[in-house]
Amino acid sequence: MKDSEQTLGRLIADSREVQTRFFDEERDRILKTATTIAGRIRNGGKVLLFGNGGSAADAQHIAAEFVGRFGPDRPALPALSLAVDPSVVTAVGNDYGFESIFARQVEAHGRPGDTAIGISTSGNSPNVLRALRVAREAGLYTIGLTGESGGKMPDVVDVLFRVPSTRTPRIQETHIMIGHFLAELIDRELYPSAYDD
Repeated sequence: MKDSEQTLGRLIADSREVQTRFFDEERDRILKTATTIAGRIRNGGKVLLFGNGGSAADAQHIAAEFVGRFGPDRPALPALSLAVDPSVVTAVGNDYGFESIFARQVEAHGRPGDTAIGISTSGNSPNVLRALRVAREAGLYTIGLTGESGGKMPDVVDVLFRVPSTRTPRIQETHIMIGHFLAELIDRELYPSAYDD
């Protein structure tokens, strides 16, 4: 039991340290990014999100915060997770290869004025990188969520949020917090009257 308690204490401390370092450094860029996405949504744009594994789950989670609601009730906001349609993912993967499963959907759904958010803890997921390139070429605002090294992501996004850790769980914990903070900031910018604080 004592070993488990020490392990838990270390995990909590490590998670807090990573998040504190990241949000202390990225506060202004998060605010600016939220304002940019809100402006694009206000002008008819939508948000496309994608990633693999746990990052696919994060993309789905964040999209749900936009389409459903994050806090107080407000109109639905347009967002799509590109990992949730097995027919599309398997058809594109079978016909064009796994590296195209997100890029093909960005090609189908993405328009100038939209936002694309690619999530990859390594920054090297070929299908995420390809989709971000397609999105950028199509005039979308591109955002990458990744880990400490950044991998190849810095070359294909307008905004890169690089979590200062090499451990996947710590990176993903911070990614979902980024998604939550963006969701609430965008909510408050678009529907300030929904909030009473």
